[in-house]
Amino acid sequence: MSNEDYLKDISEIKSLMNKSSRFISLSGLSGILAGIYALIGAAVAYWLVVTYSGGKLYIFNGWVFWASMLVLLMVAFLSALTGIILTTRKAKKNNEKIWDSSSRRLLFNFLIPLIVGGIYCFIILNQGRYGQTGGLMLIFYGLALVSASKYSIGDIKYLGYIEIILGLIASYYPGYGFWLWVIGFGIMHILYGTWMHFKYDTKS
Repeated sequence: MSNEDYLKDISEIKSLMNKSSRFISLSGLSGILAGIYALIGAAVAYWLVVTYSGGKLYIFNGWVFWASMLVLLMVAFLSALTGIILTTRKAKKNNEKIWDSSSRRLLFNFLIPLIVGGIYCFIILNQGRYGQTGGLMLIFYGLALVSASKYSIGDIKYLGYIEIILGLIASYYPGYGFWLWVIGFGIMHILYGTWMHFKYDTKS
């Protein structure tokens, strides 16, 4: 057997080991749609707050607060539902299992920082510190992506790093938290999802 054959065998073994330990059927298109949902949700929330809270972005009347939370939850629900549908479709297309040890590890490592961050953000919102929540959402979401990247396409950790950086900037400049949230959850998702789609989805 030649050296080229050995190298080819080693490459195939590494590829099989990588597939067995990582969930690689994440859809780039779901990231694009999540970004679009975030932009639409941000526009609705902005209109509600500016129209019914005296034109001040970080002063919430009671019902406006809960309406904005409902919009945020709808964005999260639609993003998650879209991700599940498109990822399931991609996994079936590639003859891969949607629910195995890799996907379970991915989900667990993604949800822990996300749930903790969500609870903490709700506490902060309930205390009326609205300006801090945009940065906190970005930071915890970024940490969730970095944590999950070990069990999926490693490239998602770079999106996580960007979200964390944007979150830290938003924490330092809370007055810009809303707009940095729009950049992080909206624009970055669209850009990153587009890149992932052409890098992975079109090839598969």
